[in-house]
Amino acid sequence: MTKTKKQLIIENEEIHSRLIEAEETLKAIRSGEVDAIMVSGTKGEQVYSINSAETPYRTFIEEMNEGAITLSKEGIILYCNQRFAELVHEPIECVIGSYLNRFVAPNDKSKLDYLLAQQTHNKNDVLIISLINKIYLKLSFHLLPSYLQGDHCVLIATDISEMKKKENELRELHRLLEKRLVQLQDLRIELINAKIDAKVENDKLNNTNNKLVKEITRHKLLEEELILKLKKKKAIP
Repeated sequence: MTKTKKQLIIENEEIHSRLIEAEETLKAIRSGEVDAIMVSGTKGEQVYSINSAETPYRTFIEEMNEGAITLSKEGIILYCNQRFAELVHEPIECVIGSYLNRFVAPNDKSKLDYLLAQQTHNKNDVLIISLINKIYLKLSFHLLPSYLQGDHCVLIATDISEMKKKENELRELHRLLEKRLVQLQDLRIELINAKIDAKVENDKLNNTNNKLVKEITRHKLLEEELILKLKKKKAIP
């Protein structure tokens, strides 16, 4: 089908407009004004980052003191930085592709599974877990937006082992203080009981002394009466 002159002019204008748009995009990329490009395709919208923008970000992630993980909804570690590999005491190539649960202590696996089973994570989702190597981690969950593979989430892992150690020491100190308090209370009760017993014994002793004094007084009176009677008998011729 032969196109009319008018159709060709319209088509030419559309091509020219798209060309200008493409040139402006290339210019923005070359000048560093663009960090990433979002492309729509059969798999939906996908984001492609520009290397110059991604490099500083990756450098920051690799150099940060916290562990960083990209985790699938199944709990598979898709990416981790060197710091996280150090935290789990394994080479980074052995960590990536593993299930996060593999490094978690048995008692805490159910907590992690429960949180991963939730479809959404708030920015303040935090979980404290212990690893099989006895390290304690605070995991902060951040769900990726849909245009950044939204089924995945980013975890920031902070080593809180020292804090947990201090917490356990304080808990043990509190336990010892409570135990000592109970002992002091028991001792106080014993002292009170001893004081009561001493008072009872003292009262008994006083009663005995009073009885003894009365008995001695009575004997003295009897003795005086006998002496008086003897004197009277001697006085009679």
